[in-house]
Amino acid sequence: QVQLVESGGGLVQPGGSLRLSCVVSGSSISIYFMGWYRQAPGKPRDMVAEIISGKWTNYADSVQGRFTISRDIAKNTVYLQMNSLKPEDTAIYYCKAGRGQDNYWGQGTQVTVSS
Repeated sequence: QVQLVESGGGLVQPGGSLRLSCVVSGSSISIYFMGWYRQAPGKPRDMVAEIISGKWTNYADSVQGRFTISRDIAKNTVYLQMNSLKPEDTAIYYCKAGRGQDNYWGQGTQVTVSS
């Protein structure tokens, strides 16, 4: 069974940085379309960043140039480096592994950007 565990969230001041990690067990991340999503209170869950094949990446317009998604196949881990954080980045961040009709989610990690 595929399991995803996120970590790295927390409280940070505006302009600060955080790095989220998503450790995957049960299968190699190399065969999955990996992504980070976020959900703020009262809002839908939105895509933040996606990566596939270690080369192709895609970002939401709101985070382009500030966030970077990457993966380490040896560690079976996907990362989200978040720089120049803004209060509007506050949300629960979820990791997703997708392949065809199979989608797996982590439990989420809270990111709060506030002074």
